[in-house]
Amino acid sequence: MEFDIQEELAKVPSSPGVYIMHDSRDAIIYVGKAKSLTNRLHQYFQPSHDEGIKKAQMVKQIAYFEYIVCDSELEALVLECNLIKEHRPKYNTMLRDDKTYPYIKVTLGEMYPRVLFSRELKKDKSRYFGPFTSAKAVKDTIELVQKLYHLRTCAQKFPDSFGKKRPCLNFHMGLCPGVCTGNVPEEEYLKSVQEAMEFLEGHYQPVVKMLEDKMKAASENLDFEKAAEYRDLLGSVKSCLQKQKITNTTESDDRDIVALATEEDDAVVQVFFIRNGKLIGREHFFMNVRIDESEEDILGRFLQQFYAGTPFVPKEIFLQIELEDVKAYEDWLSQKRGQRVYIKVPVRGQKNKLVEMAQKNARLVLDQDKERIKKEQGRTIGAMREISKLLDLDSLNRMEAYDISNINGYQTVGSMVVFEQGRPLRSDYRKFKLKTVTGPDDYGSMREVLTRRFKHGMEERQELEAKGLDESTGSFTRFPDVIMMDGGRGQVNICEEVLSELGLNIPVCGMVKDDHHRTRGLYFHNVEIPIDKHSEGFHLITRLQDEAHRFAIEYHRSLRSKGQVKSFLDDIEGIGPARRKALMKRYESAEEMSKATVEELQQVESMDQKSAQAVYDYFRTS
Repeated sequence: MEFDIQEELAKVPSSPGVYIMHDSRDAIIYVGKAKSLTNRLHQYFQPSHDEGIKKAQMVKQIAYFEYIVCDSELEALVLECNLIKEHRPKYNTMLRDDKTYPYIKVTLGEMYPRVLFSRELKKDKSRYFGPFTSAKAVKDTIELVQKLYHLRTCAQKFPDSFGKKRPCLNFHMGLCPGVCTGNVPEEEYLKSVQEAMEFLEGHYQPVVKMLEDKMKAASENLDFEKAAEYRDLLGSVKSCLQKQKITNTTESDDRDIVALATEEDDAVVQVFFIRNGKLIGREHFFMNVRIDESEEDILGRFLQQFYAGTPFVPKEIFLQIELEDVKAYEDWLSQKRGQRVYIKVPVRGQKNKLVEMAQKNARLVLDQDKERIKKEQGRTIGAMREISKLLDLDSLNRMEAYDISNINGYQTVGSMVVFEQGRPLRSDYRKFKLKTVTGPDDYGSMREVLTRRFKHGMEERQELEAKGLDESTGSFTRFPDVIMMDGGRGQVNICEEVLSELGLNIPVCGMVKDDHHRTRGLYFHNVEIPIDKHSEGFHLITRLQDEAHRFAIEYHRSLRSKGQVKSFLDDIEGIGPARRKALMKRYESAEEMSKATVEELQQVESMDQKSAQAVYDYFRTS
């Protein structure tokens, strides 16, 4: 049934909830929350209401909407967050960084606990420290804890594993007391675990004093090797201590400082992580935003997406501006944390200075990154535009390139690489192991690869259409705007013949190389088009060619490493590794070798008359 927007608007309740906008293809293009669904949805379709250029463009694409009524703003916030994360709508402000943070995990739920690296914070009996911003720093800290407290690293389950295996190397090196022997008292071991956790909480001074005393005692006893060992450990502890910047000596709470800098449709959010009163690190996040979007909206979206993806929520979050529905955010974060969370906007003192510092850093990152983004866009989107203009194509988003790889015609493989918006789309790369072509036949091999690729795509499209599903969900269904063939007229003709047989109309362009195997121009519509070798378009074409070649070679090597690929010379009696190597060194291809006489073959190193005759006969009988 046709969706009448004005008629449906009259049915919308005034309850809080989430609304979902769809385009004509049923794709979700926007998800939002509202205190009053009827008020918010009516705003979208009022001519007098100005939501900005990008929102106006979105409204034009809305074919229909749906909504989910909730009991509270908090429920609407949680549901909106889940839907955005699931569908990643086109017009929602989205984080461009998906990061998981490392933790130090003490496995208190098991007998003889361990100290481990973890990227997940689970509701188990373990104790977690973090999150940290540097995986290397976490690993270094865990290594230091092992050296200081001699905790086990093995994954054995006790007491079942007592005495079943010989002690590992760590026991013999003095890094583990030998728990697996069953001779280590659990109370004594747990005391070391408790000391390790105090160290991880930041209580360094007892460790520093203990190491200094041991180093001094070892030196007085003339045990300089042991003294040096304590000295190195002491240096590691002090290095770890120096990385912690005290932000407030009177407070020990966990808090995040979140600040924002924007420019047009780009934004950078800077987050300072404060744990136990110490600034342990910082991260910045890039966001795609609307030009007309307010800082309040951007920060709200950031809080949703960031804290939905991280298991740790601090007690306090400091922002640079007040959020209108801050209570809903606090309630949501409090539920995630299991304790009350406060979102504050400090106006004076040390806390305000931290927010200002985060904001300055966000602006610095954005300013520094603008030039990099500009260059990157020139290398990618700008390069695509150059190629599109050169080929006189209306638009160019997706390019596919193909390559063939073999060893003298034996076990031929093909590769397909995809570039979208000038960047490799590795999820759409495909490998082909040739089924119907034998011997050194590049044209025949390319015909098979192209036929299989597009025939498969057409079949997938039909299957998805029959099921009423979006064709873009298939692995082969997305066809390119142009096919870039590695070669000139011959390869282009093969591709065009395959497309014609399948009833497809896709532009085909050849990437022509010179005598030195370097790209010199493009072959399109039976004309060779020169291209500026200093242009970004030329560099993109070169990257595309190199990637297709690399991917094919890599696949071929992986098969060879598994012993699945061999040379056809292995099938010739009397040709062993030495003669095969000599023949392949003398002749560049199987075709060239097939033209050689017995006398010429006999001149190859280590070849005698019998083996030369065997090679000669192979090409004339196979």
